[in-house]
Amino acid sequence: MSTTTTPAETGKPEVAKPTAASHLNAYWRRVRGGDIGSLPAILGLIVLCLIFGSARETFVSALNFANLFSQSAQVIFIAMGLVFVLLLGEIDLSAGFASGVCGAIMAILLADHGWPWWGAIPAAMLTGVVIGFMLGLLVAKLGIPSFVVTLAAFLGFQGVLLRLLGGGKNISINNSFVLKLANSNLSVTMSWIMVIVAVLGYAAVQFNQIRSRASRGLVTDPLGIVLMRIGGLAVLLVVATAVLTHERSINPAINSVRGVPIVAPIIAVFLIIWTFVLGRTRYGRHVYAVGGNSEAARRAGIPVDRIRISVFVIGSFMASIGGILIVSRANSVDPNTGGSNILLYSVGAAVIGGTSLFGGKGKVINAVIGGAVIAVIDNGMTLMGYAAGTKYIVTGLILLVAASVDALSRRRAASSGAR
Repeated sequence: MSTTTTPAETGKPEVAKPTAASHLNAYWRRVRGGDIGSLPAILGLIVLCLIFGSARETFVSALNFANLFSQSAQVIFIAMGLVFVLLLGEIDLSAGFASGVCGAIMAILLADHGWPWWGAIPAAMLTGVVIGFMLGLLVAKLGIPSFVVTLAAFLGFQGVLLRLLGGGKNISINNSFVLKLANSNLSVTMSWIMVIVAVLGYAAVQFNQIRSRASRGLVTDPLGIVLMRIGGLAVLLVVATAVLTHERSINPAINSVRGVPIVAPIIAVFLIIWTFVLGRTRYGRHVYAVGGNSEAARRAGIPVDRIRISVFVIGSFMASIGGILIVSRANSVDPNTGGSNILLYSVGAAVIGGTSLFGGKGKVINAVIGGAVIAVIDNGMTLMGYAAGTKYIVTGLILLVAASVDALSRRRAASSGAR
């Protein structure tokens, strides 16, 4: 005699399986409620690429596509760190020149003291950690507003950079490993291996998430949606790699240039690490909790001061990575390293990508998307012959639009009862 068990008899709640249509409807309701995330930045990026691509054929060339990675990498890395700071509703105005100081430390150790790259690069990173700890300590323990602390550091680090460089000299580096970071490419074979590993790894994570949630009786994403995500990533990476593995040298007989820029997988690695930290760890939940309501987080037992210090440490650490890449791309360091528009573009990248200036909302992917938007604007308008002043005006307007969208979406979310 066969018996049929019900969810009530097994002790597990019956979970309705959502369909792809219901999943998309739920997403649309969240968007209408103000939870728009990176959607405006993604749509803007597509529109910009269509405009510049139709205006200049060179914009969609393999050579220019590869250049976008090296042009945006420094801003993206600094913006990744700023996402953590902005999640707490704080700001770090010193990130640009902090990256310059870290880059100078690496260059001096390499050129003047003969250190190997595996000693000079960690020293630059450690410098970033120390800088972030000092900034976080002043903000968290002394209660000085982050705007004031980091503005003072912005001014101070310019002086430190001048002192390190003996008042204004330029230090060139010739370490092959450091120079390759921002200027060289993976082999064609390694480029395709990277794509295969990335797609298979993402698929494994998605299916493992389904299995894990199902085993706990939780609602899982529809299989069709999961397959769409995997397929979308696969198409994006395959198309990008196919373009980048084409010959893009002007004189291929003399110097062949093919493959994915080395900086691309470096960005991907840090994106994966920090996305995991924010989305899958207790620390990440604490960051969002403190950013959403610091007093409520304190009453819940979250070490608010430690969280506040830690985000500045992460911010300056990522600035050190950006500084290393700035020096690598320029083959040298000078008193302007990390200055100019680096800081403004980095803050703009985080905000344009979807990170809220009010705290509590944002993801690391926002920095990558926002950095791509800024790089496309700068690159496309340069190819079209626009002056620097026009590029700054357009970038500033887009940043203002992004901040306005953030403010309006928060107001919409508050009026609809969403958090």
